[in-house]
Amino acid sequence: MADAISFSRGAPSVDIVDIEGLRAAADRAFTNDPAGMTAYGTSVGYLPLRKWLADKHGVAPENVIVTNGSMQADAFLFDEWVDQPGTQVVVEKPSYDRTLLGLTGRGADVTAIELESDGIDTAALRAALEGGLRPKFAHIIPNFQNPGGSTLPLSKREELVALAKEYGFTIFEDDPYRDIRFRGEELPSMYELAPDHVVYACSFSKTVCPGVRVGYLVGNPELIKAIATRATNTYIAPDMLAQAIVYEFAVSGSLDTAVSRVQDALRERCDLLAEGLEKYLPEAKFVRPDGGYFLWDELPENYDVDAAAAAQGDYDVAFVKGSDFLLEGGKSSFRLAYSAVRAEQVDEGVQRLAACLNAHKS
Repeated sequence: MADAISFSRGAPSVDIVDIEGLRAAADRAFTNDPAGMTAYGTSVGYLPLRKWLADKHGVAPENVIVTNGSMQADAFLFDEWVDQPGTQVVVEKPSYDRTLLGLTGRGADVTAIELESDGIDTAALRAALEGGLRPKFAHIIPNFQNPGGSTLPLSKREELVALAKEYGFTIFEDDPYRDIRFRGEELPSMYELAPDHVVYACSFSKTVCPGVRVGYLVGNPELIKAIATRATNTYIAPDMLAQAIVYEFAVSGSLDTAVSRVQDALRERCDLLAEGLEKYLPEAKFVRPDGGYFLWDELPENYDVDAAAAAQGDYDVAFVKGSDFLLEGGKSSFRLAYSAVRAEQVDEGVQRLAACLNAHKS
């Protein structure tokens, strides 16, 4: 598949990564703090970056831990919270596949609540809670949800917070795409609305580059301290080298420039993808996202997307079948990542995608 066009992975193409800015940030890191960035450091992360993040979120450094990517932060949090088989957890339906694997692998009792065009169905969640569901936490991706592409409006954020307070669960706000908004107004995080009832996670993978593997958690100091102990016992300390580079990249202003560059590129790619789907695969139903990396498609039941996914190599195109993001079902759905497909490739990529899917239509 040397000439394959891939809509499968949520990673930016190298042309929109600020290579020169990262090179300069690395040079400054080695110049400014060679001892700090080359040492083991502490389990809470590179301290200047931790302080910068604390200031960004308006909290004390004790509320922040910087990890090897946000998936590492997720894993620590799941280990802390899913402390026995059968722990009740709420997720969105569909949800990020690694979240589902992480929770089910730890023996959690996972309840999936349907996504609407504007995020999780809060009325359905309330009904489940009134019916006796008592989750320890709810995993929510509020902005440009992966894989659904939807964004929670302020009213639903406030309703989720109210439900968390009423029924005594914590919201795990998984928010790696927040800065990649290319339409609409920025919304407050649920952590900002109710810090005592929310733990917040974010990542630099989508704004700087995936290779840096730098993510973080913001939560109450007791939780952060417990997770720091887990981190110490896991790896002593995360990647100080990567975190020092991210710090220099951020404080120099390069991060803001990089985000703007990514926003512009992804806006164009997203719009071209939506137009291509309307042209070549008109039966597909989707929510056009206001940011992020992903677009989720639903096809009529006579499409067998699982079978199409198994044959995608024959069409030199790549995508992810919807069933990967669901505990059950999803046979006629799929996820497309537009981040790694250059604008000039999108139309051809959608034509190949449509050919592959239509070949598996009954």
